[in-house]
Amino acid sequence: MEKKSKPAQRTRSPDGSARDRVDSVDPYGFQRSKDFDYESYEELMSEYLVVLTRRTIKWSKLLKGKRRVQKNVKLKRYVRKGIPNEHRALIWMAASGGQDQLEKNPGYYQSLLGAQHDPKLVETICTDLNRTFPDNVAFRKTANPCMQKALYNVLLAYGNHNPNVGYCQGMNFVAGYLLIITKDEEKSFWLMDALLGRILPDYYSPAMMGLKTDQEVLGELVKVKIPRVWQTMMDHNVMWSLVVSRWFICLYIDVLPVETVLRIWDCLFYEGSKILFRVALTLIQHQQALLQQAQSLPDVCQNFKQITQGPFVEECHTFMQKIFTEPGSLSIATLSKLRATCRSRISAEEH
Repeated sequence: MEKKSKPAQRTRSPDGSARDRVDSVDPYGFQRSKDFDYESYEELMSEYLVVLTRRTIKWSKLLKGKRRVQKNVKLKRYVRKGIPNEHRALIWMAASGGQDQLEKNPGYYQSLLGAQHDPKLVETICTDLNRTFPDNVAFRKTANPCMQKALYNVLLAYGNHNPNVGYCQGMNFVAGYLLIITKDEEKSFWLMDALLGRILPDYYSPAMMGLKTDQEVLGELVKVKIPRVWQTMMDHNVMWSLVVSRWFICLYIDVLPVETVLRIWDCLFYEGSKILFRVALTLIQHQQALLQQAQSLPDVCQNFKQITQGPFVEECHTFMQKIFTEPGSLSIATLSKLRATCRSRISAEEH
């Protein structure tokens, strides 16, 4: 946790508890779980709010009300330290190229919604609407406005825009998060296009070659950087896809806490897919002792679930500082080389 000034001590009423002071719904509309630790959260937020306030002031000075930003070293540094929520849509759109696409294609989003719809696509999307964030108040049918309609539109438009992908599970969560942040269908659509088309190509295509490849790439990176964990996986004959596919396909949604996921996405839109590896390696490296204790395949799976919970991932500011130091160097060249090797290996196995 970045600490430069002590947070003001909260005055606690003698009979009041953190549960009385902290809303049972988080700022993004998610209902807190029954076992949510209100005391720890209040303590954590009292420190994190100091960081957030300082970052917000710096961002306001940097942007000075501008609607356009250019990528540069300073902006990258700011993004790594977290984008205040009110500026996220602007920076994500600028960094990902989504803003350029939106401006080059006026009226395109609406034309996709007005196009002839494939009944199978419509049916598949509708099946998943109720399963998308049932714990988020904005996605409930009783909500006004209900985000399900916007979610349906974004997914339908994307399915029409990219018929090769159409719709596959996991995309509903990604689109849902984008809508929560942008509160704008068209921006969410173009961010989705950036993510699925340029940042993470072939993650959601029918063969899912991009996803399969990156899971294997993570295995190769662990073999070099955290060999004992790699050995544990080999000893129990566990495939990487079994323990990390949700990390990659959901981009850490419902795997890590919301605030942490959004901080990861800040960097993902700016720096690309290597961020997903930095997060995975940091989680594995930090908890390697626990992962090595596994005595069986179910143990391995359980321990991988456990490493995505607790204070280490909840303190998003410290966690994000760690992803840029703990895994060591991770160049695009290294990733490209590993991807080529893993892709040809997977292709050979599948044919």
